[in-house]
Amino acid sequence: MSDVPARPADGWKHSGVKVIPGDQLDDNTAQTPGMHRATAIDRARAGAQKLWAGTVHIHANAKTGAHHHGPLESVIYVVSGRARMRWGDQLEFTAEAGPGDFIYVPPFVPHQEINASSDEPLSCVLVRSDSDAVVVNLDIEPVEKPEGVAWIDPIHKS
Repeated sequence: MSDVPARPADGWKHSGVKVIPGDQLDDNTAQTPGMHRATAIDRARAGAQKLWAGTVHIHANAKTGAHHHGPLESVIYVVSGRARMRWGDQLEFTAEAGPGDFIYVPPFVPHQEINASSDEPLSCVLVRSDSDAVVVNLDIEPVEKPEGVAWIDPIHKS
């Protein structure tokens, strides 16, 4: 018995690869104040069963409200601009990312995206681990001065 599904009757023509033009993203998705999300890939648009993908744009010198994405993992890829992330129960931690950087947000982590530039929009690509667009907006009183956190993992120790 194989885990490979049977070849569809259309020979993958319409049930295989899908291209979603960048100017045809769907704005009808869960939003957080301060940002604009648009869906490219989800169950309804592309038949995705295990992921959601789209874009987010944050105006210059703007920030989002605090939120989390429930049990979903999120990956943010910075296309242009400078992202400042804050996270924690009181948004007490911070780190920055620029073009070409990836940001990983684990499930249930309260976070906030900030455009660190005063004159350039922040544009990112988002991918989440389920096709549902889970967004839980939070009412958090952030600490005044968050602690900067350096990227440290088993390979990059300092």
